[in-house]
Amino acid sequence: MEIVIDSDGARRPELRPVEIVERKGLGHPDSLCDALAEALSLALTQFYLDRFGRVLHFNVDKALLRGGRARPAFGGGRIDEPIDIYIAGRATRRAGDAELPIEALTQDTCVHWLKRHMHALDADRHVRIHCLIRPGSVDLASLFSRGEGKTVPLANDTSIGAGFAPLSPLEAIVLAVEQRLNAEEVRADRPAVGEDIKVMAVRRGSRITLTVGAAIIDRYLSGRADYERHKAWVGETARAAAEAIANEPVEVCVNAADGPGPEDIYLTVTGTSAEAGDDGEVGRGNRANGLITPYRPMTMEAVAGKNAISHVGKLYNLAAGLIAHSVVEEFPAVAAAECYLVSQIGRPIDDPRIAELRVALHEPGRTAPPGLDNVVRHHLAELPRLWRRMLTGEIAIDRWPLRRQMTP
Repeated sequence: MEIVIDSDGARRPELRPVEIVERKGLGHPDSLCDALAEALSLALTQFYLDRFGRVLHFNVDKALLRGGRARPAFGGGRIDEPIDIYIAGRATRRAGDAELPIEALTQDTCVHWLKRHMHALDADRHVRIHCLIRPGSVDLASLFSRGEGKTVPLANDTSIGAGFAPLSPLEAIVLAVEQRLNAEEVRADRPAVGEDIKVMAVRRGSRITLTVGAAIIDRYLSGRADYERHKAWVGETARAAAEAIANEPVEVCVNAADGPGPEDIYLTVTGTSAEAGDDGEVGRGNRANGLITPYRPMTMEAVAGKNAISHVGKLYNLAAGLIAHSVVEEFPAVAAAECYLVSQIGRPIDDPRIAELRVALHEPGRTAPPGLDNVVRHHLAELPRLWRRMLTGEIAIDRWPLRRQMTP
C-alpha cells in the first residue's frame, strides 16, 4: 500500500465566494431507492448470517422507482396507479438443494421500511415491489468465496472512494434543515408535512438562500389557506434551523413552483413526489455522508445496496470519510482534510492501491504533522469489521460521524 500525504491544502468551500449544497430528504424518490436497497443489503447480511453462520455473496445496488399516478385533493385524494419499485442485483439464491427465499425477503424488507418511515403512504396498496435479483456471476462469487476464512476479505471491484471533513457551515445547515423537517415530532404535530423534503442551499458571500421543496399531504388540509399556513410553517421552521447555525438572516423559499391555480401547488396523497411527479434510482441522490456537494471530492459510486464485506465501492467511501473526520478531530493543526482511496480487485480490502490524504493547515506553509499515515492505516485495518458496525446501526450510509462535525 502506498500512502501519500499532501499538505498543499484540502478544499475549503466556506472560504470561496460561492458555495452550493443539496440534500434529497427521506421521502425523495432517489432517497427511497437508496434506502430500500440498503435495507435489503442489511437484511441479506443478517439472513445469511443467521442461516449459515457467514455472509454469502450478494450485491443489490440497483433499484429503479417508476412513479405512479395520483389525484390529490383537499380532505383526501386517491392513487390511480401505484408506485413500482424494481430491486435488481445479484445474490446467492441456492444453498445445496435448497432455494433461498430472496423474493419474499425483498418484499418483506421493502414493505417494512416503507411502513416504518412513510406515514401517509400505504405500502400494501400504493406500492408494488418487483424483485429482479439473480444469482451472482461465477467469477465474482468465486472471488468472494476465496476471501472467506481469511482475516481480510478481498476487494470485489476496482473502485474509488472519497471523503472529506469537516462540514462547512452551509453543509451543516442543509443537514439540519432536512433533519428538522423530517423529525419524528413533526410527524406527530404536523402530519400534513410529507417526508419528501428537498433542500438546495446557495451561499453568495455571507448571504444564504434556501430553496425547500416540501410535499404537503392533502387529507390533513381543509383548503388552500390551510396549505399556505403549512407552507409558511415549513419556511419558518427551516429558517430557524438554518439561522441557529448561520447566526445571521437566511432567506428561505418553499415550493417555488406553486402558482395561483388550485392544481398549481405541491399537494400529494402520500407525502412523496413518487406518487406521480417523479421517478427515482439508486445513486442519483445523496453521497455516503448524506449530501450532494459539487464543491467537494465525490465519486459516481452508488453506495447503497452493496455488501459491506468486500465491496470497496461502499467500504472505501465510508472509510475515506471516517479517515478525514479522524484527522481533523485528532490533529489540531489540521483545518480540513480530504481522503482518496483506490482499490484493486482481488487485493485485500485493507491494502488499497493508493491512499492519498490531503490536508489544509490552520497555518499555511507549515509541513503536515507526523502521524497522519497512522490514522489511514488504523481505519483501513478496521475495514474487515465495518460490516458488523453497519449491521448494528452504529455506522450507516447517510448517517455517520461527519454530521457531528463542522467548520468552527
